[in-house]
Amino acid sequence: MPPHCDTLDGPVVKAAMRALEAPDVDIVLPYVPVEGEEAVRKAFAQVIKVREESPAARQIADLYFYETVVRLHRAGEGAPYTGLKPAGLDVGPVIPVAERAIESGSAADLGDLLANVVREEVAHRLEHVTHLKAHAAKSVDEAREYVKAMLDLQVWSHSVYLSIKGDGHVAGHEH
Repeated sequence: MPPHCDTLDGPVVKAAMRALEAPDVDIVLPYVPVEGEEAVRKAFAQVIKVREESPAARQIADLYFYETVVRLHRAGEGAPYTGLKPAGLDVGPVIPVAERAIESGSAADLGDLLANVVREEVAHRLEHVTHLKAHAAKSVDEAREYVKAMLDLQVWSHSVYLSIKGDGHVAGHEH
C-alpha cells in the first residue's frame, strides 16, 4: 500500500502537526502544490484561532487541517483523496528503509534491499523461462508458453529499468 502520505503518521500529516505546533504554515507548504497554497494558508489561519477554544475544538480543527493538507497533496499528485488512514499501517519493507536512508544519508541498506529483491525476482523469472525453453521443441503449445514467458521477462525487465530511471513519484500511486 505504500507510500503513506495519507496516514496519520505519514510525512504530510507530520509536517502539518509541526506547522500547527510552531505555528508556522511554511513548514507544511512544500507538501502541497502552488495551486493549493492559498487554501492551506486560509485553513491554517482558521485552525490556529479555533484550536485555542477547547481541547475538543483543537482536536477537530487539527483533523480538519490534516485532511485539507492531505487532500491538496493528493490532488497535486493527480490522485483522489480517500480520507485519512490510521497510523501504524503496514507500508511494506521498503518505505521504512528508505526513511532511514534519508535520515542517515546512507544509501547502503536501501540499495542492498532493492538490489536483492530485483536479483531474486530476475532469478525466479529466468528459471521459469529456462525450464519452458527446455520443453519448447516438444509442441507448438509448449513453444507458445516459452515465448510468452520469454517476452514477459523482457517486458518486465524493461519496466523495472524504466521505473529505476524514472522520477519515482508517480501520479495516482497508492498511499
